[in-house]
Amino acid sequence: MGTRDRILDAAEQAIHEFGIAGATTKRIAQRASCSEALLYKHFANKEELFLAVLLERMPALGPALTKLRLGVGQGDLRADLVEFTGTAVEFYTRAAAVAGGVLGDPPLMAGFRSMLAKNDLGPHLPIQALAEILRAERQAGRIEAGIDPGAAASLLMGACFHRANLAHFVDLPDDDATWAATVVDTLFRR
Repeated sequence: MGTRDRILDAAEQAIHEFGIAGATTKRIAQRASCSEALLYKHFANKEELFLAVLLERMPALGPALTKLRLGVGQGDLRADLVEFTGTAVEFYTRAAAVAGGVLGDPPLMAGFRSMLAKNDLGPHLPIQALAEILRAERQAGRIEAGIDPGAAASLLMGACFHRANLAHFVDLPDDDATWAATVVDTLFRR
């Protein structure tokens, strides 16, 4: 494993163990068996390191969206959407430690927002990508013509985000797979 990967693993562990505020560069460097200076050789700042953890170490939405995009007009759309929904819940569940910590630290949030804007990244992009996929599926006749793809994508992703956050506070009655199937069936009834 290379130094950059060790640093990312150490940062992810520190975030989950100590939260964003407690995931200091000193702790991360110690866990990665390197100097703090070496952290900055691989990452310009702490925000960039946390963004890399979020983008590279969390269950990725990108491959799940690509799978949906490649399957437009073919296969079992319901099963594919249920699988994607489960991936989105898993992503938001694991990303909560990073996102919550960033939201709770205004200077870190300002740096994070600036970096997202500069790199044309952000939490709105998976919703836009899903909306494009749903639009293509609607054009293929696999989703009801009256469904608004943007609204459906926002509702689905919002529901996933909400479930992931609730799961941190309470035990939810249904398992994620059952819940995902129910949500997809509710949104995309034919």
